[in-house]
Amino acid sequence: MSNGVRLFLIATRYGLVEHARNRFAMLLVAAFVPLLITLVRVAVTDIEVPFRLRDTGLVLRADGNELAQISGALMAVSLIVGFMMFAATFGSGAFDRRLSLAGYPRAALGLAKIACLVVASVVVCAYATAIICCYWSPRQPVLLAAALFGAAMTYGALGVALGALLRREVEGMFAIAMISCFDMAVQNPIASIGADSDLVRWLPSYGAMQASTAAGFSDATPFAGFAVQLTWFVASALVGLVAFHLRTRSSLRPVMWIRIPGPRIRRPRIPGSGKSGQSAKP
Repeated sequence: MSNGVRLFLIATRYGLVEHARNRFAMLLVAAFVPLLITLVRVAVTDIEVPFRLRDTGLVLRADGNELAQISGALMAVSLIVGFMMFAATFGSGAFDRRLSLAGYPRAALGLAKIACLVVASVVVCAYATAIICCYWSPRQPVLLAAALFGAAMTYGALGVALGALLRREVEGMFAIAMISCFDMAVQNPIASIGADSDLVRWLPSYGAMQASTAAGFSDATPFAGFAVQLTWFVASALVGLVAFHLRTRSSLRPVMWIRIPGPRIRRPRIPGSGKSGQSAKP
């Protein structure tokens, strides 16, 4: 095993331990996800709602209650994973800088955060999909979980970027919450009259919403939705890694030693010693 891979695995292990010690995040995963999906199921009517897949032009007649559960699950996984990655990046900023100054490769530290993001997203999205399946049966549950995973990865990468760029914790929490709420509120056809407008194409979870709806209510494979969401994730990850690289960059400059000329100090001569340093003859 090369030294770079070993350092990457060490950073990933400690990152996962840090996430596991975040008790508030674990509580959100265990309680917030089922609570939000259950509240949506109870509060939203079950009338049929038209939802257009913009890339194929197909109009689905989806149950409003079930469609709202998908939207709620997307919001839940986006918020939780985004908060987790922001808190981990923001809290370990000073330690990451010390590690990089000590010679720890920044590439290993950055890739370890992406690896932790993948693990957290898989766990949270599998849990959310299982809860949805307890209430109704999506047509393609695996693709539904993959769509939730894409949204979680995108917001997790945004959390890394905000954690590296912002200097106050409340700013990052507020930014993630507002972006996610606006994102889901505009795309939800039950809550927004603009869900079919051109604006939704520029939202971070547009591809995930399209893919998850297609997976839940049709047998079509939503390749276009996954491609759009992958583009959003790659862009967010690049911004996050660049911000992390800049934050951990050393501002120290190498010291230049300058020789200052001065008077030459003569070495005192010890009586009784010769020029070669040997004792004088008696």
